[in-house]
Amino acid sequence: MPAKGQHRRSKTQRIARAAAVVSAGGAALALPLMGATGAHAATGDAAAKPTTYTVKAGDTLVKIAEAQDVDGGWQKLYETNKKVVGSDAGLIKPGQKLTLEGAAPAAAPATTTDSTAATGSATSATGYVKPVDGSIGTAYHASGSSWSSGYHTGTDFVVSTGTAVKAVGPGTVVSAGWDGSYGNEVVIKHADGDYSQYAHLSSLGVSAGQTVTAGQQIGLSGATGNVTGPHLHFEIRTTPDYGSDIDPVTYLRDHGVSI
Repeated sequence: MPAKGQHRRSKTQRIARAAAVVSAGGAALALPLMGATGAHAATGDAAAKPTTYTVKAGDTLVKIAEAQDVDGGWQKLYETNKKVVGSDAGLIKPGQKLTLEGAAPAAAPATTTDSTAATGSATSATGYVKPVDGSIGTAYHASGSSWSSGYHTGTDFVVSTGTAVKAVGPGTVVSAGWDGSYGNEVVIKHADGDYSQYAHLSSLGVSAGQTVTAGQQIGLSGATGNVTGPHLHFEIRTTPDYGSDIDPVTYLRDHGVSI
């Protein structure tokens, strides 16, 4: 782990028809009984979607919103349940009952394999993405006395508080929590053996041991820890520990991400 303080669905409806025989000038006419038709049509409607959801261990608002097809995504889910969840959208607890107001109709089966549609991010051919939609601020290895190592160990992305922060690639969350000068941070181990770190978050959306996919939201940007303003501090390391950093922009470009 980083050393503390080292950085500042469609159903077919069945409609039954009955006939009544009436006499019109001696001829028999068969007429549909509309009352019966309407009654059966009502029972053939698609089953209503659930209106509530009980939080389970490992859940996040992002996962719940996606699984329950909530119209408006996790933001709408949080807005609807703010009194239940509290002020931190990244900290939901097992047993909490959430209202799924705005749940969208069941989606038709996907007919595209476009990874952008699946993650909401511009995904590279290798499956990697930018950690946040923002421009680069302080670059990697910028020197100065502001940093305990004498240089900037990551790359800063300029974003306002509350911007979605995404896992750059698939992996497993090694840690998610407070880490001194880094504030709220998430560290993810990837299949290539390297680690990505996301610091100064205002809230966390994942927990240690959780598996994540490229482009999956893992938290919200902020200004926690030793900072002068909101931004995302992003690092790539060869170990989970402070001091094993490598150039994060070069790493992303090597994985096909355009920056």
